[in-house]
Amino acid sequence: MPKKMRALRRGTALTRSERKQLGPVQILVLAFDELRFNNDILPELRHLGDLEIVRLVDMAVVTKTEGGELVRVKASDLEQGEQAQLGDIVGALVGLDASAGDEESSEAAPAGRPVEARGYLGDDRTWAVADVIPAGKLSLVVLLEHRWAIPLRDTVRAAGGETIADAWIHPDDLVQITAVASGT
Repeated sequence: MPKKMRALRRGTALTRSERKQLGPVQILVLAFDELRFNNDILPELRHLGDLEIVRLVDMAVVTKTEGGELVRVKASDLEQGEQAQLGDIVGALVGLDASAGDEESSEAAPAGRPVEARGYLGDDRTWAVADVIPAGKLSLVVLLEHRWAIPLRDTVRAAGGETIADAWIHPDDLVQITAVASGT
């Protein structure tokens, strides 16, 4: 039986000034054959929020037709208030109209002019969020603020440091790099 995990908190919580700051925000695009929010995903996001590890900034469920049109999907297991509060920022990132997916508007929104996600260095490594959404699958697009990084960022700044590059390494890439480095 696994040991009980302890909370990943620094002290009891973020300080009052840290709570007012915005941490780094990550966009995740997740694909599912079947999506269940209340049983799986939302409780975990709420738990991580209670621990002040991440904060859910926004999320939306979308799908892409075979013709490449993005359609916002209503998540039936989200409460009415949660439906109304989520999706506007993500909708803008993936190029959906604000009305796309509303009951009055059942037509798909063209992928339009989605915002491109740029690498921290501002070079040519860009990608459109809409391009990675697979056709025919339900995709959950999530914006997560990494609250845990605020104290680290502040400590680095206080020591006279600055972030000069920022990137995420996929676990599969890390395994491959480790294998190459070890000569196997």
